[in-house]
Amino acid sequence: MIRWGAVGLILACLFPVAGICAGEMSGVPAVDAGRDAFLRPVAGLDEDERERFFRGRALFNQSWVVAPARDDRVDGLGPLYNRLACVSCHARNGRGVPPESPGERMQSMLLRLSVPGRPAEGGVRPHPAYGEQFNEEAIPGVPPEGRAVLRWVESRRRLADGTLVRLRQPRITFRELGYGPLGRVLVSPRVGQQVVGMGLLDAVPVATLEALAAERRPDGVKGQLNRLAGGVPGRFGHKANMPDLRAQIAGAFLGDLGITSPLHPQENCQPVQRACRQAPDGGRPELGAAELDDVEFYLAHLAVPARRDEDVPAVRRGEALFSAVGCAGCHRPQLRTGDSPRFPRLAGLTIAPYSDLLLHDMGPGLGDGRPDFQASGRAWRTPPLWGIGLTRTVSEVERYLHDGRARSLTEAILWHDGEARRARQRFERMGRAERDALLAFVKSL
Repeated sequence: MIRWGAVGLILACLFPVAGICAGEMSGVPAVDAGRDAFLRPVAGLDEDERERFFRGRALFNQSWVVAPARDDRVDGLGPLYNRLACVSCHARNGRGVPPESPGERMQSMLLRLSVPGRPAEGGVRPHPAYGEQFNEEAIPGVPPEGRAVLRWVESRRRLADGTLVRLRQPRITFRELGYGPLGRVLVSPRVGQQVVGMGLLDAVPVATLEALAAERRPDGVKGQLNRLAGGVPGRFGHKANMPDLRAQIAGAFLGDLGITSPLHPQENCQPVQRACRQAPDGGRPELGAAELDDVEFYLAHLAVPARRDEDVPAVRRGEALFSAVGCAGCHRPQLRTGDSPRFPRLAGLTIAPYSDLLLHDMGPGLGDGRPDFQASGRAWRTPPLWGIGLTRTVSEVERYLHDGRARSLTEAILWHDGEARRARQRFERMGRAERDALLAFVKSL
């Protein structure tokens, strides 16, 4: 149960870059380092706002059902889909996990699909038979698109002090395809991301991101905005291919659940999927504008937990090392939100996401070969690090990077290449005590 009162969005301002200052929002900073750490609302919501927050949370947790149903407020699942509810891929609002064995189904992971397209199409087009997301599930009477099988390929990396680290990367195959051969297709596996602090990221001004993209940085680091159709800047999604929080939510409802909305009024059925196109729907749209508003309000006002162990000497040392090796070049400790007319409680705040929200070339090892507008097949948005130290507590396991391949923060860092190569090499050359300090700092976020 959510306890109202002080909530851990506010990060203590012991250092200029430590987080949101206590005086900038109502309420007193509170540390929640338990399993509910990602479930808290921001401080100071009034009664009407709390009601909106709860309504949005109910829709986020709602298991949708096949239409027609007795409760027509929550029917319209599919016809093709991946999971029944948003929370299925974001359990306790945390990170998703990939399958660990070929026989395990994808529970909080999905596959992006595409075929090469023209630059005006973002460099990719949906697959003509399977669309842009592989849907393994379907309502009765509609053939599912098939089954995806994930196998892990392992390798080893030895650090300068002799420490041996096992790495792995996924290999995807398909079976039981429902709509013919896939042919030559670009496939990108993605796990669900944690969803705290999204309203704050949405409130960072475009001008700030443009200034960050124009900065000259050491080590060949060059941040880039992903310009979408019409030049609109993207900031959400693993490749920053969504312009704002509302678009991200509506896209996920359609692709993951098969739920239409004012932003996506048509069912996610390809021309060859006749049964899908003829299946009953749950209304037009199935998620109305008011309901979309509530889900957006909920996700916009999920609090970021307060930092922990800031005064521990190893954490302080790790913070200095984090900057010295070059990690802060992309994982920016401090941003500031601008005007936020729709969500005024999020305006004018200094925040600590440890991200620049920009695209960076991460090298061939992390590349999926799938471009997305101005994001190349090797480019990924810098993921925010706030809350990352609570991953195991909230999700019970640690899985990092866009496809969940990394089972520890050390593995995640060792996959960094491209623009992050020099920072990774400095990490590899560290002694055990230095590495442990840097990791202690990251786990304090």
